[in-house]
Amino acid sequence: QVQLVESGGGLAQAGGSLRLSCAASGRTHSSYAMAWFRQPPGKEREFVAADGWRGHTPLYADFMEGRFTISRDNTRTTAYLQMNTLEPGDTAVYYCALRTSALATRDPQTYQYWGRGTQVTVSS
Repeated sequence: QVQLVESGGGLAQAGGSLRLSCAASGRTHSSYAMAWFRQPPGKEREFVAADGWRGHTPLYADFMEGRFTISRDNTRTTAYLQMNTLEPGDTAVYYCALRTSALATRDPQTYQYWGRGTQVTVSS
């Protein structure tokens, strides 16, 4: 089993920044992709960003327009989401997900493990 624990959410003002972290533990397999999804209030869960194993180009949702950056630490067990120039529309529960494959995808159904989510609220 794999456990994912998100942290770093909270309240931010429009134009501000937050950095989310997601720590993976347990039987994480030899190579895997990690991703961030979010679920705004009253809406469906949507893809935000994903990072494959070493050497793969990260994937991003079009709506971010370069405001968010996904990264991982050297051990590849912790993923980060740096969110800059936050907007009220970024308010959502942000979920970390892990896929037991080196390749990242935008499809949430391809991710086997999920964190419980962390709330991000952006005020105008």
